[in-house]
Amino acid sequence: MIKHEHENHIIYQGDAIEILEHEIKDSSVDLIFVDPPYNIGKDFNGLKDKWSTDELYLEWCYKWISLCLKKLKPTGSFYVMTSTQFMPYFDIFLRSKIEILSRIVWSYDSSGVQAKKFYGSMYEPILFCVKDKNNYTFNSNDILVEAKTGAKRNLIDYRKNPPQPYSNEKVPGNVWDFPRVRYRMDEYENHPTQKPIALLERIIKASSNEGDTILDPFSGSFTTSYVAKKLKRKSIGIEINEEFTKIGLRRVQEMGELNGEKLYREPKIYEVKNFQQQTLFEPKL
Repeated sequence: MIKHEHENHIIYQGDAIEILEHEIKDSSVDLIFVDPPYNIGKDFNGLKDKWSTDELYLEWCYKWISLCLKKLKPTGSFYVMTSTQFMPYFDIFLRSKIEILSRIVWSYDSSGVQAKKFYGSMYEPILFCVKDKNNYTFNSNDILVEAKTGAKRNLIDYRKNPPQPYSNEKVPGNVWDFPRVRYRMDEYENHPTQKPIALLERIIKASSNEGDTILDPFSGSFTTSYVAKKLKRKSIGIEINEEFTKIGLRRVQEMGELNGEKLYREPKIYEVKNFQQQTLFEPKL
């Protein structure tokens, strides 16, 4: 296990379960966001996201879920993702341990090849849970979205006395439309399952306050920690893969070098081509 700490942001490189057990204090975290391996065969820089049986995958998941719940404050919130086929197991496991307030669908379009003999998956599920349904953070005014009934159709609510126009804003429902992170997006990092900044902004704004501590035990591209820092929260990120940890060190702790190795975002193919074209046509002195 390696620990990197800078100001209010901690990055651990190592096994999530071991670090949750031995490094994170119980009842110390305000918000936990978990985007774990889905057990669907993704290649995470040489680490295969596939267990030999579904039972072993779920056994592993239940361990870190139980540890995460121990780390949450009594007023804390817990967001967890997984694949559509495993979310029902998470849901049932959690029901007796924490209050599930919302079952969220992150919906997105896909320009890739879709299924031809069944309905292709165009969403990922998220559970929003709290330890105490009578005492938790939910900053609804910080995440308001346009209410089309009021903003575009200008309808009147005649149930009220006197009648009033519908509000132009509302708290989002449980279907969230955010595009997936694409190669040409500015926020793109070299990670196979990077989550969009907009998704984490909504979660962190809603379920934490400035100065709160946010934990992500499978940090990947470290978007959770990046957004936490941007929104003036503290962050703890855990990642087992060294290359992905370097992304976090660069993105969150703004390190330019690690053990003599320069840390930089890998240039995209079109950026290299554009640079080559510019240098090709630059006048020689």
